[in-house]
Amino acid sequence: MKMTKYKLSELVEVTRGASLSGQFYAEEGKLVRLTLGNFNINGGGFKENTSKTDLYFTGTVRDEFILNEGDIITPLTEQSLGLLGTTARIPESGKYIQSQDVALVRCKKGLLDPNFCYYLISSSIVRQQLSAAAQQTKIRHTSPEKIKDCTVWVPDFDVQKNIGRILTDIDNKIAINRRINDNLEAMAKQLYDYWFVQFDFPNEEGKPYKSSGGAMVWNEKLKREIPQGWSGVSLKDLALTSRNAITPVENEVYQHFSIPSFDACGSYSLDNGSDIKSDKFVLQKGQLLVSKLNPWFNRVVWVPKGTNMIGSTEFVVLNPNNESESGYIYSVIKSPKFIAYCSQAATGTSHSQRRVSPDVLMAFKVVYEQGVVQKYGCLIEKIQKQQAELLSEIAMLTKQRDELLPLLMNGQATVNYHLSAC
Repeated sequence: MKMTKYKLSELVEVTRGASLSGQFYAEEGKLVRLTLGNFNINGGGFKENTSKTDLYFTGTVRDEFILNEGDIITPLTEQSLGLLGTTARIPESGKYIQSQDVALVRCKKGLLDPNFCYYLISSSIVRQQLSAAAQQTKIRHTSPEKIKDCTVWVPDFDVQKNIGRILTDIDNKIAINRRINDNLEAMAKQLYDYWFVQFDFPNEEGKPYKSSGGAMVWNEKLKREIPQGWSGVSLKDLALTSRNAITPVENEVYQHFSIPSFDACGSYSLDNGSDIKSDKFVLQKGQLLVSKLNPWFNRVVWVPKGTNMIGSTEFVVLNPNNESESGYIYSVIKSPKFIAYCSQAATGTSHSQRRVSPDVLMAFKVVYEQGVVQKYGCLIEKIQKQQAELLSEIAMLTKQRDELLPLLMNGQATVNYHLSAC
């Protein structure tokens, strides 16, 4: 495959975003300001920023900074190691504002295919050049000029289109799986709300309990009305906390749960045993990992399997007394009421370092009726199983894409039209 040498400046235009005044940041609005939190550092791609609440911007913005669906963006600031060279596509037109930490990359027509460009910017050859040229400060920076100064080798335009199409097809499948997972999560949340907030779980006749006139009684422990025959309990009545020390095996590979890896892909990352310190613990199938740090109280992981899985001390580990109730405990922890409770109970010297103690976390009070809770748990277990399968497929597709990317970008692998159409 013929490869031609270029400077990126010959193939693309790269522009910096707008400087946005903090006085116009808001928790509601029509326009969302892009931040570094919109880049998925683990595998690339766009993600909604869940670490901030004031993401809307209510000030005046020039039209050129309001991006369109499919626009390619890349960071100008390396807030996290390895962020430079990450790329993302804007998912929706007229919603996102390009901020000054974000560069917009536009291809010169007929010279560089947009799909190919998306992967070229994030390829190792460009990343290495950006890293070498980055300003050596605590938080490193690049610029549109440094991006355009990178040297690349690219194939003919038609070959670019085929390569871009193959890699995009893989990423589209990954995106579909993530959307299905999001829908499954929303389904579980809605079911929890119906059954344990509105109390419209199916009665003996299969009708919604409260809406069909089911008896409600006052519960002094919960300070609210609950269905007759139900009780109020604390999380500590449903699960125990655990902490198991781990002795790393030299060169053993562990699947590692942490808040950064969870934020990146909703799953786990991989660690080498020789790098694991003493602040890790072994995980077992069915355990629940609950974040004790502000503002990540809604981060909860249901461990799908055991063996070589570890978690960091950012989490409290829960062992449900009854495996069939794990789904209920999981949904309780994801509920707005639990998150608000932890936020109010958290202590610490600064907002970003506030945390809730395991004892306080486990004192959270919930409604309980064994039959309904276990029936709900069976439904949620099915959802969780499907989500785990989707996450496994995402990991496989990501690995496939990451192995193909350097081979296609440096000309070691070739493609043809029929392969790209698969």
